[in-house]
Amino acid sequence: MKPNLWLLTEERPKKEVLATIFQKFAKDYGFACFVDSLRILPILENDKFTFTYEVTGFRCNKVNKVFIKAVSGNSSFIDFLVFYQENEPTQADTPIYAIEETKTDDKESRNTGVYQRCSKFVFIKNYYPNVRMIMLYNLQVEQKEKPTETYIFGTRLLLTLGVEILGKKLDENIFKPFESIDEIIDFKANMRKAPAGNVPILITKSKGKIQISGRLYKSGGLSHDPNIGALSIICAVLRKLGWTKKLEITQHGLEQKHLGKTNKFIQIANKLDVSLQGLEVPQAELKVNYWEYDTEGEKLGTIFIHLVVENFTQGYSIFENHAGSEKGYFITKEGEAIALAKYKDREKYKAGDKDQIIHIPDLILIDFGRSEVINIEGKKYKFRSQGIAELANYDFIEQHYIKEYYPTFKVLRTVVLYGGTEQQIVEIEVGFLLNENGELILGIKAPKLFQEAIKNLLGFWA
Repeated sequence: MKPNLWLLTEERPKKEVLATIFQKFAKDYGFACFVDSLRILPILENDKFTFTYEVTGFRCNKVNKVFIKAVSGNSSFIDFLVFYQENEPTQADTPIYAIEETKTDDKESRNTGVYQRCSKFVFIKNYYPNVRMIMLYNLQVEQKEKPTETYIFGTRLLLTLGVEILGKKLDENIFKPFESIDEIIDFKANMRKAPAGNVPILITKSKGKIQISGRLYKSGGLSHDPNIGALSIICAVLRKLGWTKKLEITQHGLEQKHLGKTNKFIQIANKLDVSLQGLEVPQAELKVNYWEYDTEGEKLGTIFIHLVVENFTQGYSIFENHAGSEKGYFITKEGEAIALAKYKDREKYKAGDKDQIIHIPDLILIDFGRSEVINIEGKKYKFRSQGIAELANYDFIEQHYIKEYYPTFKVLRTVVLYGGTEQQIVEIEVGFLLNENGELILGIKAPKLFQEAIKNLLGFWA
């Protein structure tokens, strides 16, 4: 039997991302392949979802089938683990790729475009030290013409660590691995200085140690994600280039009480033998498994309805924010991708007015045939009452985005649930339930788009 390709992910799989992964796989293995119109199909048995998706449209004589399964990752999980083997992956199996996907360019954010992802590549080496690592840019906005110094520095660190970059055009004269520790220190020293009042990331080498300054304290604890990523990869690369002496983080802003044994930075610090000035770094409690199959997450329901609508109807998503996944762009009628605002008035929010937060759905689907836009709140079955209550929060997004760009469309609000063993829904606000047995249950007033999608799915497997 030919091996299968298995993709384990916390994300909603996107066809364009899958196509890039397939082409990368075929190129690396020297296989001939064709990528046609990809479809992501939930596999049903006896009209029940098996919690496995099959991808069609990829043809390679060295691959039997392509399957996707949802997983729940450890504290710093990569977006895709790819396995090339016959059987469903277990913890004992080794993936061929660890892939981090991002839509964020440094045109939008210097830090989240590169630094915030870096810790994931450092962390995964605790579990799969030799896996091929890939940063995949799935850009939906135009790439910044001139890259920032921050982006150049972060990307060169990734390349030095052995991470491949896909989906971006990189000038090979600029983007190349660092060859020495001194080259890293000099490059960082010559970068534009941080604004007054900020703690700059600076690297200082003396005879017996290297010190790296960088604030790690935020929101009452060790949670400054961009700096966690930046400091993690700097330390990892310094170790890779041969530094065996002391590595110390200074000006971190932390106190001893902030150092939890399960924090991802503490786990990385243990692995790389990194100290925090003035503090005792605890011995981390590393989980045995890097991932496990997801059987509880609310997004099992929202991702399911998202994929069924897009693969079995003419409807599609114009915004997605599945729980724990990367927030997407809002897509206008003209196909323009725009980032949703976080606050109605940022200054009022910064002054303490939490009512300025804009509540956004987990998913917005559009049904052009019926001129309907569907706002969806995802919840676990046991929290359905909370999900119904949250439907009342969507006035702002409907008035300032949906009505702005789709003025003639009717707007519906509904809840999509996952979990429990109930076989019917009594609340009229609930449009769909995927229960833990894989049963597909439509609500009393389910949107017509949901009804069409489930009918076509069941018909396909009949």
